[in-house]
Amino acid sequence: MEDREKKSLLEALLFSSGEPLTPSTLKAVTEIDEPEIKRLMEELLADYRDREAGVLIAEVANGFQMVTNPRFAPWIKKLKGSESSKLSPASLETLAIIAYKQPIIKAEVEQVRGVSADGVIKTLLEKRLIKIMGKKEAPGKPLLYGTTKEFLQHFGLKDLTELPTLKDLAREDAA
Repeated sequence: MEDREKKSLLEALLFSSGEPLTPSTLKAVTEIDEPEIKRLMEELLADYRDREAGVLIAEVANGFQMVTNPRFAPWIKKLKGSESSKLSPASLETLAIIAYKQPIIKAEVEQVRGVSADGVIKTLLEKRLIKIMGKKEAPGKPLLYGTTKEFLQHFGLKDLTELPTLKDLAREDAA
């Protein structure tokens, strides 16, 4: 199979999946080795970026996914109607605490926020943006929370290392 045909195959798999596909998943389906998949995916990423298409391929949640071009978000929102999946400021604050300090127990989240986090944590669990990662070896064995693959997808992150650092955030505040 030629590179052009392999890229078309990978593109078709991404389109039909709707979810991020990891190189190992793509290898299992296509029997193309992972280094070659990574090379071909980098070429596809560049192809879509260069032609400024309405659909892009992005690295998300340690895999690759077809996504709409952010430039067209206003029209997509208009087509889809108002989004009920927006997160409240309290949810965003709690999610940020969990993302940066995971694994973390609810009491630690509440200590940082200064208010109860029961309802917010329940909502984040329902939206599958966080998950229970186990129990802390402490009295009462409180639950430990961490972010999910859906969290990475929701925010368009390849992995947690793409979260902005405190230095990045300080620079943005200064600008």
